[in-house]
Amino acid sequence: MFGSVVPVTQQRRRAAAVTPAHRATDITGIGRIPVIDVSPVIAEGRWPAKAVVGEMIPVEATVFREGHDAVAATAVLTSPRGKKITARMVDIAPGLDRFQGFLAPTETGRWKLRVEGWSDPYGTWEHDAGVKIAAGIDAELMCLEGVALFTKAARQRGLTPVERASLRDAIRVLKDTSVTPQERFEVATAPALSSIMRYRAPLREQVTSSPTYPITVSHKRALFSSWYEFFPRSEGAVELEDGTWRSGTLRTATQRLTDIAQMGFDTIYLTPIHPIGTTNRKGPNNTLTAGPNDPGSPYGIGSPDGGHDAIHPDLGTFEDFDFFVEKARSHGMEVALDIALQCSPDHPWVTEHPNWFTTRADGSIAYAENPPKKYQDIYPLNFDNDPEGIYVEILRIIRLWISHGVTAFRVDNPHTKPLNFWERLLAAVHATNPDVIFLSEAFTKPAMMRTLADIGFHQSYTYFTWRNTKQELETYIREVSGPAGSSMRPSFWPTTHDILPPYLQHGGVPAFAIRAVIAATASPLWGIYSGYELAERTPRPGAEELINNEKYQYTSRDWGKAQDIGIAPLLTKLNEIRRNNPALQQLRNVTVHHTSDDNILAFSSHLPAAFADGKDNTIITVVNLDPHNTREGTVWLDLEALGFSNDVADIGQPAFRAHDLLTGQAFDWGRQAFVRLDPIANCAHIIHVRPL
Repeated sequence: MFGSVVPVTQQRRRAAAVTPAHRATDITGIGRIPVIDVSPVIAEGRWPAKAVVGEMIPVEATVFREGHDAVAATAVLTSPRGKKITARMVDIAPGLDRFQGFLAPTETGRWKLRVEGWSDPYGTWEHDAGVKIAAGIDAELMCLEGVALFTKAARQRGLTPVERASLRDAIRVLKDTSVTPQERFEVATAPALSSIMRYRAPLREQVTSSPTYPITVSHKRALFSSWYEFFPRSEGAVELEDGTWRSGTLRTATQRLTDIAQMGFDTIYLTPIHPIGTTNRKGPNNTLTAGPNDPGSPYGIGSPDGGHDAIHPDLGTFEDFDFFVEKARSHGMEVALDIALQCSPDHPWVTEHPNWFTTRADGSIAYAENPPKKYQDIYPLNFDNDPEGIYVEILRIIRLWISHGVTAFRVDNPHTKPLNFWERLLAAVHATNPDVIFLSEAFTKPAMMRTLADIGFHQSYTYFTWRNTKQELETYIREVSGPAGSSMRPSFWPTTHDILPPYLQHGGVPAFAIRAVIAATASPLWGIYSGYELAERTPRPGAEELINNEKYQYTSRDWGKAQDIGIAPLLTKLNEIRRNNPALQQLRNVTVHHTSDDNILAFSSHLPAAFADGKDNTIITVVNLDPHNTREGTVWLDLEALGFSNDVADIGQPAFRAHDLLTGQAFDWGRQAFVRLDPIANCAHIIHVRPL
């Protein structure tokens, strides 16, 4: 019933074997062609950067040399099996020598990244010949030097017959003294020939490599997924005539899976399903006194019925859990489980391992506090008293749930546990179960959130929940989709069972629509908490959370109202748009665009044809942030970020067909686009860019 359990000694040996020691390799001197400041690199290679299969990874480095000769750079990814993928890099900051290229890994596992800097004879010749021939200085000599370059290039392996013939034609032209040097130069630097010399047959001299850095490549779900959270005890819960409740079960909870799957969510996340203690059990709305029939918080884990390796008797058995997992998978959904490393005073660990807790001066065990909040029903673990014993036990529990089909864990408050514990645990799990996902629920200081991601958490909750103004959102979207995206994959949640931000409390149904649009299109990872479809927004006085919080009591909802409110159809449409557009399945391809109105936010995601099955995929989101009023204004689009040349159209002239995926309407847009958005009827445009 519990699956296979690895012996403790074997667990310890295996965990020790996978304790991370990721350092950059091949570190030498400066090199003939200096290559410095490579990215993505985490802590100089101490931990691997992150990517997923097919992700467009921006690789950057500063490459330069002495004198005036041209330099170039190549990004190199090496797969676990030794296969190399390369990309010629482009100088994106002339004068600053910053080069950038894009690569996409093709399989999971530990990859290696390096950047090669090299002297570029063709680039040097193109510059020098262009200047000298135009000035009438050494014109014939420049043509002869061009002949030597093209002759050397034509001898290289790997060229097609057509490419080799083009190079030989250039040689003949450069030798033809009946043609002016300027005309010969123009032929030799025409786009087709320049492309061959730059990308197909570059003359790489004095090649110098950077150190080699690690990149861990996961499956796509680590970067792109849509989560739905619910309390299984509420699904199927019934209020009886005497005012008490009969709990829902894992079996009755399966009845909700069809609706969730139809909305397009691919991960069903269960809050803790373990036995709940009775000592200091919390009552409704976090009151300190619970009635005899109050279920208590599922985060007060542990009772005589068991702890983290047990299921609450009201919910069912492991057989029922296996049935739930099977049903979820039949709907195309993975199962995520909440892992909260804390105990109620009634947890078996309290008597079996009293040294795992903090004993106060009066002999009592310290309960959890986050002043002024107090959690009298929870004992936090003290990881300094018996770190090895705690580690072995938690690893056993994680592997137990994996053996029952759990493929993702939402980790409650990981920032209150030691980082070296997480580094070791995550490495051990990843070594045996690389497809298992860990989501960090750490609303805390940026350094802690970032380091949790660095040491192995695949996904992270974010500050998105509290970013409401245009300036706040623009800044945050740029931050999480920039260099930080090589480590921390942001999951955007408009609400959680703990958080109901003021924007949603006061913004009505339009606010729920607005936040869903932004969350679903600004990040490839997003999620909602059950009840979002009903726009539940009545707060508990003095708190940023729902009144009658489901964390402390059963909740019964009338799901029939969800379609009428309109949020459920919107969620369905948003997930459909995400599935059908690979640009929205990436993180590091987001661009914020300027707008004339402080309540209109615009951003886009672009995926070039080379990374999108041969056809550019570009999505523009324009959203009204004001849930109470219609807003209108101009959006100034960065056409280059959308895959066009910035000179493709004059101001006022159309550059593409803007097809609104929410309404089906189509517009002709160019550098400027006028929008008018009614928060009730149409709070946003989600534009699919199509050729005119």
